[in-house]
Amino acid sequence: MSRTNETVHDRIVTARSELTPERLAAGLLLVAALGFTLLFLQDPVAHDSMHNFRHAAGITCH
Repeated sequence: MSRTNETVHDRIVTARSELTPERLAAGLLLVAALGFTLLFLQDPVAHDSMHNFRHAAGITCH
C-alpha cells in the first residue's frame, strides 16, 4: 500500500509489524559489517567503492 503523504512514524509502525526478529538481526548485521569495512579498510579504492555502493543503495551520506 503506497500513500503519498506517508510519514516517518507510519513507516516505523509498518516496519515494527512486518519485520521479523531474524530480518532485523540480518539487517543490523549487514550494517555492522559495512561499518566495520569502512572503519578498518581505509584504502582509498575500497573506501570509494563502498561510498559508491551506499549511494547506489539509496543511502545519503553527505
